[in-house]
Amino acid sequence: MSMFSLVFMRNAYLAGTFIAIICGTIGVFVIARNLSFLTHTLSEIGFAGAAFGIFMGWTALSGMLIFTVISSVIVGQMSVKQSRREASISAISALFIGLGILFLSLSNQTSSYATSILFGSVIGIASADVIRVAILSAIVLLVMLGLYRPLKFDSFDAIGARVSGLWTTGISVVFLVLVAMSVSVAAQIVGSLLIFILLTLPAAAARYFVHTVSKMIFLAISFALIGVWLGLYLSYITNLPVSFFIAAIECLFYFAALVYQRLRVGS
Repeated sequence: MSMFSLVFMRNAYLAGTFIAIICGTIGVFVIARNLSFLTHTLSEIGFAGAAFGIFMGWTALSGMLIFTVISSVIVGQMSVKQSRREASISAISALFIGLGILFLSLSNQTSSYATSILFGSVIGIASADVIRVAILSAIVLLVMLGLYRPLKFDSFDAIGARVSGLWTTGISVVFLVLVAMSVSVAAQIVGSLLIFILLTLPAAAARYFVHTVSKMIFLAISFALIGVWLGLYLSYITNLPVSFFIAAIECLFYFAALVYQRLRVGS
């Protein structure tokens, strides 16, 4: 039987494609702005949001969006200073993991449901989920398109952007909201705890191979797409978690980029 004869696999590939595109695009600016820490923190917040959504009788995605969008701005502002960043991350992560466990306990969900939130569930992706992912992805990409030039300026030349009078605070707030939306969307495939993989590793690897923003975005999207598509296929034929394969593939891309950089510098 063909893999694509199964509805849930078709849904997974469609949703995964949208997720890879937005993660590759957003990830380039996440890396440039040194916000990798934020994607990790938002993963715990996303877990709590998903659990809260289930507790309230909503979809997990709705709960994640509410929690991550509100928290992204707060966490981003709290963690601007390097000196207090680590403490802020630890405190917030611990709090939201605890809240997630509390909400799941109150909603009487099984441990398997918690696992699907944390690590993703290909089987659980329905056609309605694909539509929601597509709509959110389109919103993120359209806003990114409109914000592209000032965001690029602020991300790669922060001092120059401030000197030129660019409204950097507003750009940061909008970007943090976009990151939060990307986290919520990506959780549908890789789960809340592994979101930072797709939002950081493809972009981190791409910057070693190319040196213009447009090329970095293209390559980061390519790495993310390969990781998601191949990860879904390997998960299908082995019946092992898709998040494991995606993580392994993206790590291979990153290590290959490090080797390439070392060889290039050495030569």
